[in-house]
Amino acid sequence: MVSDRIEREIVIAATQDRVWAEVIEFAFGVGEAELAKHGVRKGSVFVADYRIHGKFPLRIEKIEPKHHLSYRWASAFPGIEPQANNSTLIELTLATEGHETRLRVVESGFASLDSSEETRRKAFEDNTAGWASEFEALRKRAELEGSVR
Repeated sequence: MVSDRIEREIVIAATQDRVWAEVIEFAFGVGEAELAKHGVRKGSVFVADYRIHGKFPLRIEKIEPKHHLSYRWASAFPGIEPQANNSTLIELTLATEGHETRLRVVESGFASLDSSEETRRKAFEDNTAGWASEFEALRKRAELEGSVR
C-alpha cells in the first residue's frame, strides 16, 4: 500500500516576503508580478513548465499571499488537468520565526490516484525525493538573495 502523504519543513534564514517570492517562482515558474497579471486566485488553472519533467496544469485551491498556497497537480500525468482522481494536493505554509521563515509542505492524495499501484508508488517516491531537493534549492536561493540585499 502506498503512503498517502509527504510532509516536510525547513527553516530558512530569510524574510517571509523573500521565501514567498521563491515559493511562487518554484510553483509557477514566474515572479509574483507576472502571477498577478494572470489573475491567479482560487479555482484558477495555471500551466507550470518544469523544463525537465514537462508542463503541468495546476489548479489553485487556496492562495493567501505570503502565508499559504495550495494547489492540485497531476504529477503522474504530465499535461493533464488535475481532477480529484488523478492529482495530489500540495499545501505550502509559511510562518515567521524571529528573523527566519519556516516553510512547510504537505502533499497528499497518492493512495487515491486512479492508476496502478506501481504508478502511485513511483509518484510518491519521485515527489518525496523532489521535495527534499527542491526545498534545499529554494533555501539556498532565498538565503543567497537575502544576503545580497
